Amino acid sequence: MGHLVKKLSAKLVENLSSPGYYGDSDGLWLQIAKGGSKSWIFRFTIAGKAREMGLGGLNAVSLGVARERAGQCRLLLSEGRDANAARTSDALRTSRLKTFDQCAAACICAHRASWKNPKHIAQWQSTLASYASPVFGALPVADVDTELVVKVLRPVWNVKTETAARLRGRSESILDWATVSKYRSGDNPARWRGHLENLLADPNKIAPVVNFPALP
Repeated sequence: MGHLVKKLSAKLVENLSSPGYYGDSDGLWLQIAKGGSKSWIFRFTIAGKAREMGLGGLNAVSLGVARERAGQCRLLLSEGRDANAARTSDALRTSRLKTFDQCAAACICAHRASWKNPKHIAQWQSTLASYASPVFGALPVADVDTELVVKVLRPVWNVKTETAARLRGRSESILDWATVSKYRSGDNPARWRGHLENLLADPNKIAPVVNFPALP
């Protein structure tokens, strides 16, 4: 049940305990759940429909910060924008800035349970850190393209062919993970068949490097 709208204070917010909604005017409300948890709600009307948006829990968002967030929402409404939609759009934009290195770490973490050998995980991390990270590890994963992938692979493709082939496969897996996780879209620039096979020599036909026996 709603209560009369009046300005809240930090002390009042701390002392309130009865479940319900407590208004701070201009659409900002303190919500107290039956279990006692407190959170901030912004209520607004758009296209004739009443809506509300959570602004965070009291343990993380103070009264002052809640008022600032409510003010930002009112500004969006004055521009004819849906505050909820704008926040979703901002979150999506931020998520798309996730770097290749961040996606690599998340991808490895997601598959860690199925990789029983710790050495396998270490090899993934080492290969990516040595070759991919210096070139595009800090870039948004959405910006990794064929040119960048080839830039990483070409210097080692003919001299460390096995390592380069594994690096390509691991990069492809990470970029696939990022696509499914909606951090990027489009074709995978690290895929071999029908793509990189047109730019790089077949690793199965590259003559292996033969080292001379060590001198006594």
